[in-house]
Amino acid sequence: MVSSGTDSLAQDIAADNDRHNLAVIDRAVADGRINEAAAEYMRVLYSDSLHWFHRVFYVMGKCLGAPKAAVMKYDYATDSAIDEPIRISDLNPLSPYVVNHRLDADPMRNQFFTSSAGHKIDLAVSSIVTVIVGAQKNINRALDKITGKYYASYVDEVADTVYNVIASHEREASARAIADKIRDKLNQRYISTPSETVLQIIGSGHEKIAVDLVRALDKVRRPRMRLQDVWRVKCLFDLIPQARTFIERIQSMMPDRILSVRDSFYNMKNPRNYRDAKVILNIGPGPEHIIPLEIICQVRTFFEFENKTHDVYETARSVKSKRSNQLEAKLADFYEGGVKAYNRMICTCLEDLFERVGWNLLYSQGDAAYMFEGFPKECKLYYPQKILDNINEKLDDAVENEVFRVSNAPVKLSKHQQNRIFHFMARFILVSAMPYMQRDWSVPATSQAGKLFNFVMNEVQRYYKK
Repeated sequence: MVSSGTDSLAQDIAADNDRHNLAVIDRAVADGRINEAAAEYMRVLYSDSLHWFHRVFYVMGKCLGAPKAAVMKYDYATDSAIDEPIRISDLNPLSPYVVNHRLDADPMRNQFFTSSAGHKIDLAVSSIVTVIVGAQKNINRALDKITGKYYASYVDEVADTVYNVIASHEREASARAIADKIRDKLNQRYISTPSETVLQIIGSGHEKIAVDLVRALDKVRRPRMRLQDVWRVKCLFDLIPQARTFIERIQSMMPDRILSVRDSFYNMKNPRNYRDAKVILNIGPGPEHIIPLEIICQVRTFFEFENKTHDVYETARSVKSKRSNQLEAKLADFYEGGVKAYNRMICTCLEDLFERVGWNLLYSQGDAAYMFEGFPKECKLYYPQKILDNINEKLDDAVENEVFRVSNAPVKLSKHQQNRIFHFMARFILVSAMPYMQRDWSVPATSQAGKLFNFVMNEVQRYYKK
């Protein structure tokens, strides 16, 4: 894209886009698809789009610093960058782009590398974060969401809330009958004021529970407030601890702007077996004017699997339940391949660490902190303590019986020193690897690093089998 003047072309594109979006919202109100409350919120999200797009750029720069390479256009069709650099003044809400930053706080920096002839070093795991900044979500797609699946979920939550409140005071049969009436009423047209509707339906005789109903229904999130990906960013990391470091950095830098955080790298309940972490951040001026930015954090290995499944995922979302369940099972099997590919890389990293254990001890003094102390950084988003205690106990027994032992140290090691080493290695596995959804699978490996990796992950799998 060639800029005419400073950023006048981008401003013209954004202004035309805003006018189009507002016209679509007005038509949706006129057609009865949404009410005025939803329309007003949508107008906030879809106005001043160039300003909010630049705000996304600013927030990512604040979290990650200046780009380390040219900003490039991004092609959704191929899920890859286009070899066409663009300037900041050319960025506009209709053009996704990709940019590479460096995670300065990376706890893994320079830990994994391969050395070739002479003094040449190639990083096996880098601190580079690839940031894909998506274009503004299409207004029609957004309306489909808040009148489709988001509204359906909202109706279910309202009906369930009414049932639970009334059932706690009266007979379950009466609660179920009223909940069914409310579900039917909300499905007739778009209604986002459930309290008024519910009180009209239950009528007189329920005054004692009216206050409890209103309080409970006020907590049900409206369909429009579930739309949080009008602005979205995907950050690709080599390793999970890097993603978590980035999330913790955002939380510490902008605590008042965090709307929600979800870490699903260890998620074993998603039927699709999908793994990522997500931060929803308010880039608006304050709590009274929310402009949500969705930041998805994913590891590159898994992303390579994900970008091959878009067609199957779209089909799964659009078909009926039985067929959808079959497609979700298919996705789960495919994504399990992504989990295994990622874990094989973690196992390779573990091999690299074992090669340097001897040097680590050589540079330490007695019981003083080892060079790797604090690496990787302890993570707040972790397995239950019961898993850790169980693994540590079994690991101590394995070291005592020399199932695991360090054979390449520069000096003879005590059992205490060896325990510290293997506990460190186990911690690295736990904060870096993803648990498998499929049972009884192990990384094909015969080395001590591979055996330790499988030992730790088998204990994790044993926990999830319960």
